Amino acid sequence: MRKARAGSWRAYDPDAARATAAADVVRLRIGERVRVLGLDPGSRRTGYGIVDACGPDLLHVAHGCIDVKAAEFATRLRCIHAALSQLFATYQPVEMAIERVFVSRNVDSALKLGQARGAALAAVPESLPVHQYAPRAVKLAIVGAGSADKAQVQHMVMSLLQLRAQPGADAADALAIAICHASHRRLAALSGTGFAGVAR
Repeated sequence: MRKARAGSWRAYDPDAARATAAADVVRLRIGERVRVLGLDPGSRRTGYGIVDACGPDLLHVAHGCIDVKAAEFATRLRCIHAALSQLFATYQPVEMAIERVFVSRNVDSALKLGQARGAALAAVPESLPVHQYAPRAVKLAIVGAGSADKAQVQHMVMSLLQLRAQPGADAADALAIAICHASHRRLAALSGTGFAGVAR
């Protein structure tokens, strides 16, 4: 999209925006193997989960939690960015899925979560598509109920990926997000459509 002059809404070009959006649409093929990184961002704990998806088949690759203990908030953001940059370099996912930001009554918590999410997105390679899903949509895809609790999500993630040990809550949420995206992309491939990533 063309760069708008600061403070000028008139510089916005809707035609250019539509062209950019069309270029960002991921074209899908049935049976294509894809590595997805799921991310559950937080200002202190950021869960990640990586799966390989090929049609209906899912293969667990890795999961964990970036546990940031630094007192300084700016230091925490740098740690999140550095850790995720290393994850991208090590596992080389081709698509990423992240939990959609929810509205919180606690303004300070919402701001910190937004900044942590920003630090995470800043680490994403430029060419890598990013997709977002609401927590309810993820639970619906994994458990079959949008009101499922964390224990139910953990149990289903463990079952779907045939894990020997139950992942922690943050990592399980991230794996659930990755599985949710794999399911959505498979349905999109079967229907012959594509879908676009979120703006970064």
